[in-house]
Amino acid sequence: MTQTIAPRVRTLVLLLLAAACALLAGAAPASAHAALTGSDPRQGAVVDKAPAQVSLTFSESVSMDDDSLRVLDPKGKRVDDGRPSGTGGTTYSVKLHAGLPDGTYTVAYQVVSADSHPVAGAYTFSVGAPSETSVSVSGQAAGGGFVGGLYGVGRYVSYAAFAVLVGGAAFVLACWPRGSGVRVVQRFVVSGWLALTAATLLLLLLRGSYTGSGKAADIFDLSLLGEVLQTKAGAALVSRLLLLAAAALFIAVLFGAYDKREDEEKRDLTFGLAVGGSVVAAGLAATWAMSEHASVGLQAGLAMPVDVVHLIAVATWLGGLTALLVALYRGPADTPVPALAVRRFSRVAFGSVVALVATGTYQSWRQLGSWTAFTDTRYGQLLLVKIGLVAVLVGVAYFSRRWTAQLAEAVPAVAGQRKKERVAASGGRGNDEAKASEKTRASGKTGASEKTAAAAKTGTAEKSGTAAKTDSAERTAAAAKTATAEKGEAAGKTSGAGKASGAGKNSSAGKGSGAGKGSGAGKGSGGSKRAAQLARQRAAVDAARQKRQRDSDPHRFGLRRSVLAEAGVAVVLLAVTTLLTQTEPGRTEEEAKAAGAASAATAAPSTGAVTLDMPFDTGGQNGKGVVRVELDPARVGSNDLHLYVERPDGTAFDIPEVKVALTQKAKDIGPLPVAPDHITTGHWSASQVQIPMAGDWEVAVTVRTSDIDQVTLSKNAQIG
Repeated sequence: MTQTIAPRVRTLVLLLLAAACALLAGAAPASAHAALTGSDPRQGAVVDKAPAQVSLTFSESVSMDDDSLRVLDPKGKRVDDGRPSGTGGTTYSVKLHAGLPDGTYTVAYQVVSADSHPVAGAYTFSVGAPSETSVSVSGQAAGGGFVGGLYGVGRYVSYAAFAVLVGGAAFVLACWPRGSGVRVVQRFVVSGWLALTAATLLLLLLRGSYTGSGKAADIFDLSLLGEVLQTKAGAALVSRLLLLAAAALFIAVLFGAYDKREDEEKRDLTFGLAVGGSVVAAGLAATWAMSEHASVGLQAGLAMPVDVVHLIAVATWLGGLTALLVALYRGPADTPVPALAVRRFSRVAFGSVVALVATGTYQSWRQLGSWTAFTDTRYGQLLLVKIGLVAVLVGVAYFSRRWTAQLAEAVPAVAGQRKKERVAASGGRGNDEAKASEKTRASGKTGASEKTAAAAKTGTAEKSGTAAKTDSAERTAAAAKTATAEKGEAAGKTSGAGKASGAGKNSSAGKGSGAGKGSGAGKGSGGSKRAAQLARQRAAVDAARQKRQRDSDPHRFGLRRSVLAEAGVAVVLLAVTTLLTQTEPGRTEEEAKAAGAASAATAAPSTGAVTLDMPFDTGGQNGKGVVRVELDPARVGSNDLHLYVERPDGTAFDIPEVKVALTQKAKDIGPLPVAPDHITTGHWSASQVQIPMAGDWEVAVTVRTSDIDQVTLSKNAQIG
């Protein structure tokens, strides 16, 4: 049963791991908490003369360097002074060079928001009239590419390792103190510490390139690393490394001095370790809370401690769950996870879920702000996925609690059965040993009797020999007696049974027995090796039997399957959580949209109008002057057109005829003629001028100053 179903569940977990990797690999570049809410000049605007500076307004404060805000001319050359500065609040500006010619200019920005995420973008405005530009505004997203993907993987590993470290240690302290001596549990917690340390170092190295150029070559740039250390995110990463040093000391005590204590002595040390571990865990969680979404925006002072509780609750639940899974699958057969430990973890997990729901509800309200943000923003959509995964996880946990209850009921009966089996096995081994001992003693007595009879026959033959051989026979018998005595001593040292058997009723029997045992002494070392080998085989058989008994328990098997399913869902849940931390909150996204719409609405009456100045010279008398065309509001639909004619000195004058035509060459629309009415000296007007679509329109004006002197002028205007 275990061998057929468990691989299927492992396959499911592997598929969930692949899904988590796909989520991270397919994630878009990190969306920032800060959003561009306004600019001056605004996007797509056409102004009469070049502005003295360009200003950008964000939804929150951002950090900038000399290359964070750039203004490029149509040829891609910088026309700003390279020293952006804050003008108050969340508005930042950079001064432009004087005397800029007409054309389309590109504003490109790349900054770091207060919650440590990079923000990048670009837009265009025009001076005089739009023109062609060699600058591309596409591909301005920050935090993408190879470095961005690697940074996202590092963030995921750091979250997962934090859960393993904190959750594994909490599982040992609160649920299974004897687990501190189990090798697989020790390795599990230590692997969490190692992974978190490695991921933190990786993030520290990647940070400069991630928020800057995005080039892999800048990863090991020490100057960038120095700049990162001066930022809030860099300080948080360094603080995390220092706290991990304290966590290493905690782990050494937990798996060292704590493990060697007796159960009664562990209780006193448990309290101290719990307090110290809680402080270290809260400190590690604070390195995220004080540098990311919780540190900025609405109610930041309350949001940061709430975020710390949220992170610890997640780590205790998911990390403890994974520790339980490892102990159930990889724990030694002689130290199985007791039902009491599983029940304790069930209670701890329930408390963690309650804390998770409470803090998650507050965070959702803070980051979304409205019900519509659940469906209208990417953050809300990811949050819905996370809520669904948590619901699935809680549902699977319900079945785990049922298996735990059944396991607790079955444990006493199973323990009694195992005790009977051990007693029966030990009794069987005792009977076998007794029978073997009796056979050995019987064999020893038989050998001694045979050797005594042989010795008696030999003595009779010697006595019936010639007298000349008497002295020689006596010397031979004496030598044989001495040798027999020495062999008897050696045999006695090898086995006490040999000595007892050697004590016969006559000296000849004793000698014979001693000689017999002396020949078995050479085999003593081989017998001890054989006994040791048999003991190892017997221990291996017992361990295999215990493992089969443990795995054949249907309640424990069901618990293992449900916990494995929980762990698989937890893997995907952590991936979605990582994406959430990299996504612009729904509240900020909606506020940015509202601010942009309000800015466009208020700007339409005053700055939405397009003004075009076109100098003319027909070559005749009074043939020089300037034509000014104003189109208001320069949008699709109905517009008002005003035309003014002035002399070079600025005074208005009339001309015999003026005509206007609108053409969009890209769509092959027009020319659309406009016949303005004369209003007063030097002023013509036309109302209800219909422009059918947005885009770049050519405004052509024909000026006639006499019967034969006329000229046609044109400029482009952005409509829409």
